[in-house]
Amino acid sequence: MTKLMSLVKLTIKGISYSQTQNGAYALILNEVDGERKLPIVIGAFEAQSIAIALEKEIKPPRPLTHDLFKSFADRFDIVVKQVIIHKLVDGVFYSSIICERDKIEEIIDARTSDAIALALRFNAPIFTYKNILDKAGIYLNNPTELENPNDDDDGVLSTPETFGLDSEGKEPSEGYSKLSLSELHAQLESAVQDEDYEKAARIRDEISKRES
Repeated sequence: MTKLMSLVKLTIKGISYSQTQNGAYALILNEVDGERKLPIVIGAFEAQSIAIALEKEIKPPRPLTHDLFKSFADRFDIVVKQVIIHKLVDGVFYSSIICERDKIEEIIDARTSDAIALALRFNAPIFTYKNILDKAGIYLNNPTELENPNDDDDGVLSTPETFGLDSEGKEPSEGYSKLSLSELHAQLESAVQDEDYEKAARIRDEISKRES
């Protein structure tokens, strides 16, 4: 019971490119009832999958792996109830997916990046334990560098202050400000067809800004 009471709910703040690991991205999770952030380094494929789920208006021409899992689960009445980041060992986060079918719960072990990509598609809440947040949580307003002794996809981001910026420290949509709406829509369609979902999300943000 004590362990259950120590669960802390998290939300997704966003994704940024990790300057410490080539081809890796930083997933930033927010503590719902606090100010701490939980940064997790994930691979490029998982970053794209999470970005697509966050950017609901972008639909890939063919389903990604996590979309296929969602369709499969829907067909067989399987629901993801919640995701719990339950362990942190040597800089690597371990997660569980809590599923339900016919009122029977099952716990499935998963990489944290995959678990969160699925949680988004099922609108399932994401939790971690208080002791993990105490150990790995940070305040971005007062960034503290965290060493990452492990190069696996789900390690701790060592420079979380880069969140929300590209590699040159500029706002991601800055390059699209001079384009017309018709040009932006054309580039958006092209980016989706090329499955460049990060570029598509930046263009979508610029379009939304213009049309709001």
